[in-house]
Formats: sequence, C-alpha cells, structure tokens
Amino acid sequence: MFLLCNRVYVRWSRYHVALCLIKAQRCQSTEAPLAKTSFLTGAPHRKHPGVTNLNIVRLPEQLQGTALSIIQRAEVKGLAERAHKLSNFLWSRKRALETSQLRKKAILLERTFLEEESDRHKDGNYHEQEARIRKRVLSELRRTTYHRTTLRYNEDLGLVYMAARLAGGYAAIFRALNEIKKRDPLFVPYSFLDFGSGLGTGTWASHTLWGDSLKEYVCVDSSGDMNTLAEQLITGGTEIDNPVIKQVYFRQFLPVSPKVQFDLVIAAFSLSELATLNERINVIFTLWRKTNFYLVLVENGTKEGHQILMEARDTILKGEEEVTYDLRRPAVFAPCTHELPCPKLIKQPIVPCNFSQFYYSLPLSRSLERQQEKFSYLIISRSEGEKAGKTEGFDMARLTAHVHRRPRHVQCQLCCTNGELQQLAVTARHHGRDMYRCARSSDWGDLLPIFHAEETTENDEKL
Repeated sequence: MFLLCNRVYVRWSRYHVALCLIKAQRCQSTEAPLAKTSFLTGAPHRKHPGVTNLNIVRLPEQLQGTALSIIQRAEVKGLAERAHKLSNFLWSRKRALETSQLRKKAILLERTFLEEESDRHKDGNYHEQEARIRKRVLSELRRTTYHRTTLRYNEDLGLVYMAARLAGGYAAIFRALNEIKKRDPLFVPYSFLDFGSGLGTGTWASHTLWGDSLKEYVCVDSSGDMNTLAEQLITGGTEIDNPVIKQVYFRQFLPVSPKVQFDLVIAAFSLSELATLNERINVIFTLWRKTNFYLVLVENGTKEGHQILMEARDTILKGEEEVTYDLRRPAVFAPCTHELPCPKLIKQPIVPCNFSQFYYSLPLSRSLERQQEKFSYLIISRSEGEKAGKTEGFDMARLTAHVHRRPRHVQCQLCCTNGELQQLAVTARHHGRDMYRCARSSDWGDLLPIFHAEETTENDEKL
C-alpha cells in the first residue's frame, strides 16, 4: 500500500512539473513576439517605420496655377514637343570624359593601330606611319567620345524646362525630403539652402513639409533668368510684394563665408550640370561645409546619376579632413543602410540604384496625367555620436527593386547593412509573422526590418 501511494505521488509530482513547464513555455511564447513587434510602436504593419513611399504627388495649387499662367502668357511655340525633347536630352545626358581617361583611351587606340600598321606596312616610312596613326586616333576619338553640350538657361529655355521638369523634379525632391520628415520627426529646420535651385522646386517642397519652422530660404543658381522665373512662381506671377513663401533670397553665387551653415542643404539635378570631376568635388565639399544637419542630393535615376551620387558619397566620407569648421562626422542617412562600397556598382554595374515616384504632370492640355519619375538620391547627416538610425534587435535593409508578392512568400531584393545585395524570399514560417506582414506591406524604396539571428535563435529555443 505504501509503495502504491508513493508511485501515485511521484506520478502526480511529474505531472505537476510538466504542467508548470507547459505554462512557462506558453508565457514565453506569448512574450517572444512582443520583442519583435515593439518596433511598430503601436502602428499597423502596413504603416511600419520603414515605409517611406508616397501616393501620387501633386504640385501645390498655387505653384501649378502660377506656372500655367506664366506659360500661357508667354505663348511659346511648339512647347509640348520641345519639352519632350528636353526631357529626353536631360535623361540621356552623360558626364564629360576626364582628361586622364581620354589620354588612356588614346594610348590604347595608338597601340592597337600601331600593331595593325606594323602588320600591313612592315617596310614603310616611320614618319608617314606615325602621321597615319595619329590621324586615325583623333578620328576614332571624335567618333566614339561623348560630346557634352552645355545648356544656357535663358528665359525661353527656362519656360520649356518648366513645362518639362517642374512636376517631376518637385515629386523627386519631395519624396527625398519626406523621408527625413518621417524618420526624424524631431528635425525642425530654420534655414534652407538650394544649390542649382532652378525653378525653386526645392523651396516649394521644403516649405510644404516645414513651412512653419523655416525662416530663411537661399536659392543659388548661375542663371539670372531662371532666378527671375523662380521668383515669379513664388510671387504668384505678379509684382505685388506679397509672396506665397516669404524670406526667399536669390543669388547667383554661394555665400562667401565658410562658417555660414544651413540646417538643410539640397542640390537637385545640379551636380550633373558640372562638367568635370574636380568641379563636382569642389562643390560637394563646399555644400558639406555649409550643412548643419542634412545634405540632400538628387539626380536622374540613370547609371550616370547614380555614379555621380556615389562620387559625392565617397568624397564626403573619405575627405573628412577637408572640413575644418565642423568636426561632426558624416553619416549616410538614406538610401544606403551602410557606408561600405555600393554593391550595385560592384555586382550590377549596368543597373543603377534608383527609385520611383508617381506624380501628376503639369496640365498643359487641361487634363492631369499620371507619370512616373525615376530618380536617385543621397542624404548625408552630421552625426555627433553613434551612427544615426541604429536600432537594437533588428536592422533596416533597403528594398532596391519591386516587391513580388506570392501566395505564401514575398520576393525581395535588399541592400543590407553588411554592404551586400540579397535576394530574399520572406515567409511567415522562416522569418516570423511580423517581418512577413511588413514585407507584404512594403514596396520598392521602403526599408524592411531584418531581425537579428541571435534574437531569433533565442526565441526559437524558448518556444
């Protein structure tokens, strides 16, 4: 009888222990997902912190109305056709070949032609052979070298540019600046500098986002006619001293003092207007010296535009000793999630790192037409301590292509914090419900949370 009671007690004790373990595991299994969902800060998955895409962007009503009024008064002949040609020209534009590159190309051609001449005319006159080779080299260089055309923006070309690029340029700039607004809500700029301001689209975009705090706008453009057009857009196309945006100052040159800084500095579609690498580097250093918080660079979403931005990125990150008035180090804010060499340039040199934004074009034919702007951008911030945007428990990877949603998985191309491009099929089973639902709610250009493997392993062990 004693043995029977003892066995029953032992079995009851084991059952009690097992029941406690099951309860503990249940508690752990309900607590584990909270560690991952904490990054949502109460928001639904479709509005997770990495979502930076916008719906269709519209021009501000006052800007659109004034632009149409100016164009109608000017009565430019063949405006639609000229605007289309100018857009194609600007999209296909390339950087001028540097002198060192041209010299290397000439040397290679000379060697090739010398071998051909040696095989054909073994006993020919040396001076005649040298003259023929030089002539062939020059002819081949003229035929194959890209000849860059410098644009002079007078009043007529400025109106054509307005019809062609006002809405698309505004959409790209607004999309880039909006990422700062969303990811850094505490940023309240007081002063703004736009280099290569053109029609003032940067001023309008920044005013739309931070109009309550911005008290000074400085627009710098070498074309006096473009500055006049931009000023007309701000004043409503009239001479009445009541501008839509106040405290806007137009200059043809950058402020002289290197100690004068602006909270927000932007250069949109401007670096590509500079012919040589040295010019671009000098401008980049100047703009960085004048940056107090954020420097925003925007270019066409072409291979050339992407490479120009990577030049600027490397120039700022590797040339910190050039800046002596502000010792805060630069940190890449967007779109890169790292400061390593661009994997797109290494693994996919033909495909640029670009992004897309839909917008409504300027209704020249009295109808709004939805169009798509492809652009590349770079945002660099001044960092006083650790890298900006650093998070615990997860990293943010940038979606660099369209997201393909399948029934039970999501196909993503990611630029990760380790500097690698990764093709990832996100599933709820392997990556967790939170990451899966965030992936389904994300698109090209958004940031996707990637949870650390250590955290996932610990949670799996708990479960």
